[in-house]
Amino acid sequence: MAEKRYYMACLDLERRSCLVVGGGSVALEKVRGLLECGAHVTVVAPEVCEELRALDVEILERPYRPTDLDNRFLVIAATSRAGVNARVSRDARARSLFCNVADDPERCTFILPAVARRGPLAIAVSTSGASPALAQRLRDEAAERLLRPEVADLAERLRALRPWARTNLKTYESRRRFFASLVAEELG
Repeated sequence: MAEKRYYMACLDLERRSCLVVGGGSVALEKVRGLLECGAHVTVVAPEVCEELRALDVEILERPYRPTDLDNRFLVIAATSRAGVNARVSRDARARSLFCNVADDPERCTFILPAVARRGPLAIAVSTSGASPALAQRLRDEAAERLLRPEVADLAERLRALRPWARTNLKTYESRRRFFASLVAEELG
């Protein structure tokens, strides 16, 4: 069988409704990542850890129901019960919803890379689900080397120039060359 290839993308989750099924430490990690990106998060689980209760999330303290998927953009199953996670995955697929099942890439329609951020910069490392520990190690090494404060500052300055470039440089190619020359000038 050929190795599965994932299409890498950055999703805009601002104000999008996301569901996390599970109330423990794995769910907490997933919820924090969603909140960091501006998602509106609902957590459903019979038991919810105190750290989750302290976050700005809607909590439904009960077992998962298929109707919990109504009007969601994506769902993450992060329970310690394989049967519940499998059910969430099946229900999400039936609705054509993006679904991640923690530690079970075969049940996922998307997987989560290890991400490091500094300002507008983000580095994501994926092993296509083969080894989250390796992805985290590589992320840390790459972040230390690449996500320096001066590079984040450069990204902010370049972002500020984008409206000017769209107005004054009429083609995509001219804008690409302009920004490439600025980056080369700053970073060598």
